[in-house]
Amino acid sequence: MAAPFRSRFASCSEQGFVLVAVLWLLAALALLVTIFAVHLSASARAVSLNDDALKTEALISAGVELAAFRLQSADEKKRPPEGAFHVRLSGTDISVSFITEAARVDLNAAPKELLSGLLTVLGASDDDAKEAADRIVGWRSKASDGDATKETALYQTAGRTYPPRQAPFAHVNELALVLGMSPAMVERALPYLTVFSGAADVDAMVAPPEVIAALPGMTPLKLKQFLGDRGSLVNDTAAMSAALGGPNGGAGVAKSEAYRLRVHLRFPDGRETTSEVVIGLKAKDDPYRMLSWQNDVPRIQRARAEF
Repeated sequence: MAAPFRSRFASCSEQGFVLVAVLWLLAALALLVTIFAVHLSASARAVSLNDDALKTEALISAGVELAAFRLQSADEKKRPPEGAFHVRLSGTDISVSFITEAARVDLNAAPKELLSGLLTVLGASDDDAKEAADRIVGWRSKASDGDATKETALYQTAGRTYPPRQAPFAHVNELALVLGMSPAMVERALPYLTVFSGAADVDAMVAPPEVIAALPGMTPLKLKQFLGDRGSLVNDTAAMSAALGGPNGGAGVAKSEAYRLRVHLRFPDGRETTSEVVIGLKAKDDPYRMLSWQNDVPRIQRARAEF
């Protein structure tokens, strides 16, 4: 009797082992199915997000193309310094506004007095503003050997681990590296600065009040009068000079081939996004060239200061 019992026990043990193995295999398969389902879900979301990003980029590009076409179609001498339009594509509302980059102060071209005036308007003391303007000019200017050593020594004395570039600013954010520029002042100044205008003066017809207030010889009374009248001014240098109360260094009807565009998208599902793009209208092989592109910028970037 012992042998048949042992045989039956061995058979049951083998069956039990097979059952456990099958259960483990089923559990492993179930885990693989779960992992695969999660992977498919993640992949679907990624594809959806990527598809949305591609659609958004295409719609922004369409807004930029339309703005460039409108600007290029206008006579160069009569090209509007600012404007806006609205279109609807693929169920998405596209609002585009544009303004000449000459409305901003060019870090690489503006005279020292205009730079100093802007920093003063934004809260710097007269002495600090003049010193910072000197350092901005020193940063962007190619100097002689003696001057280069002197400018570099100022940075070394201040404990900076880098010398001034002594070449044009590559980007407005580079201002944060300039000696005498605090992070708070840089943040306040960036909305009024550019490296794309190429003009030493600004277009006072469309420049923000802060920039107009920075012009040499400007007073609160003259500023208020000018801002109240400029909508009716003839767009020429003589009228501008008269309205500003005489010649003002850094003011005029500056022209620039660069324009700053704000492209706002409102999708059918209610989502919204705004991008800021800077383009240059003169390009060798294309109607325009892309100078800067920033997505997801605040729709209202800043409030106008009161004077």
